[in-house]
Amino acid sequence: MAFIDIVKWDGHPDTFAWKFPSDALSTGSQLIVNESQEAYLVSGGVYDGPFGAGRHTLDTENLPGLRVLYNLPYGGKSPFKAEVWFVNLTSNLSVKWGTADPIQLQDPKFGIMVPVRSYGQYGIEIADSKKFLLKLVGSLKRFDKDDVTAYFRGNLITQIKNEIARTIIRLNISVLEVSAMLLEISNDMKVRLSDHFADYGINLKEFNIHSINIPEGDTAVSTLKNALAKRAEMGIVGFNYQQERGFDVLQTAAGNEGVAGDVMGAGIGLGAGLGIGSGIGSAMGAAASNLSAVSAEQPVPSVAPAPAASAPTMAEKIDFLKQLAELKNSGILTAEEFDSEKKKIMG
Repeated sequence: MAFIDIVKWDGHPDTFAWKFPSDALSTGSQLIVNESQEAYLVSGGVYDGPFGAGRHTLDTENLPGLRVLYNLPYGGKSPFKAEVWFVNLTSNLSVKWGTADPIQLQDPKFGIMVPVRSYGQYGIEIADSKKFLLKLVGSLKRFDKDDVTAYFRGNLITQIKNEIARTIIRLNISVLEVSAMLLEISNDMKVRLSDHFADYGINLKEFNIHSINIPEGDTAVSTLKNALAKRAEMGIVGFNYQQERGFDVLQTAAGNEGVAGDVMGAGIGLGAGLGIGSGIGSAMGAAASNLSAVSAEQPVPSVAPAPAASAPTMAEKIDFLKQLAELKNSGILTAEEFDSEKKKIMG
């Protein structure tokens, strides 16, 4: 069997740990360790090292563990078997992560379960090479970025989910608004994950979330976006959901045939049309209810005309025109629509 005279790194720059392909060594072999690397000789669970940057001649002086295992003599050239592991100590700041499947989170404002995706990257460096080899590498031939990503994915995704949920609950914001908090969440995640990485001899240099997003085609997402759009629209108009539903009911009733529908229509025209007749609207609603009850008991041959409502004052008209102008400035009404409504009010 041929013994190796020169042992040196031949791994990829993105590799954190790399095992030399042969274990047939001998005293007198040259171990070459590059800058930002450390090396260990491992045999029977015994680690000799670390060997820092430079050229090292393997002998009984620097291999106390192997001397016990193999009873190597002092001096001369004696064969022995040992794995040689190189550990890359340079920082790697481009380890990417992402949620392969959406995380299901409940939006705290609307109570809707929403699928959330997130991705980013983090940077690490090996702080304790022996602990890293013992706890992570095991019997592998190398350990690179893909292995780091796969190994830490489960814990990382769990922590990400918890941190996003904690942030939206603490700030009482929607899932759609959490993207504004990327920097804060990234910093919190670095603190929470640092101890976990340190248990494996890894220093977490940085952690970044590049995006927190939701699939556009999901029905729950569409529902949530529609709800937010409706709330924004109502906020501009100065309207709330209960008022809108009440208006819808009145509008439906006004479209019905019969005396009650005619009276309700009048109520909408005066109350909702100019926004000045909450009392008139109530009165019209009560009148409609009374007329409906009478109609159910006996035919009504004729109905006396409703008393004419007092015309809105000039101050009321000007106030309503100001409201319409705000809607035009907000882009809800076009200039043509504003002019048309203005003519109706002032005419």
